[in-house]
Formats: sequence, structure tokens, C-alpha cells
Amino acid sequence: MSIEVVDNSMECRFEVLVDGKVAGFADYRLLPTKVVFTHTEVLPAYEGQGLASRLVEFALRASVDTGLRIVPLCPYVARYIERHPEFKEYSDPSVAG
Repeated sequence: MSIEVVDNSMECRFEVLVDGKVAGFADYRLLPTKVVFTHTEVLPAYEGQGLASRLVEFALRASVDTGLRIVPLCPYVARYIERHPEFKEYSDPSVAG
């Protein structure tokens, strides 16, 4: 099984692909200095395989690498940041700015 995570900027979402097919996504809104994560979902056929964690870790690292602050409106992203304190310093609860 081949797993890849990509930034589909045309759709404003990161996608996790399994054997080339979209298995899940993390929607975002891009602001000048922040990325606002609004929703994360893994399709039912792919649940329980750790794909959401891989997806969100990739999305957060990509955001940090580009210098963007992370606004975790999505509950899954917020919980992920709570469990992975290395991202807390890049997190910003405010959408403004």
C-alpha cells in the first residue's frame, strides 16, 4: 500500500492518498500570515489506519516550514497539537491577522 500526503492548493486542502486515491483531507483557509485548519476527514473505508495523524502532521510541518502560524479551528487538529507540544509554539487561536 502506497501512502502519500500532498498539498492540493487548488482545493485549499491537504490530502492523504492511498495507492493514488484520496483517502482523507484537511481543509484550510490561507491568510497572509496564518493557515486556518477548518475540517479534517478520513473516508470510512480508510479509518483506523493512522492516516489522519500522518495527514495532520504533514500539514502542520508544511505550514511551520513556510513560516505560517497555525489556527486549529478543526477539533482534530486542535487535539493533535495538544498531544504534540512541538507545534504549540506555532499555534494561534485567533483567526484575525
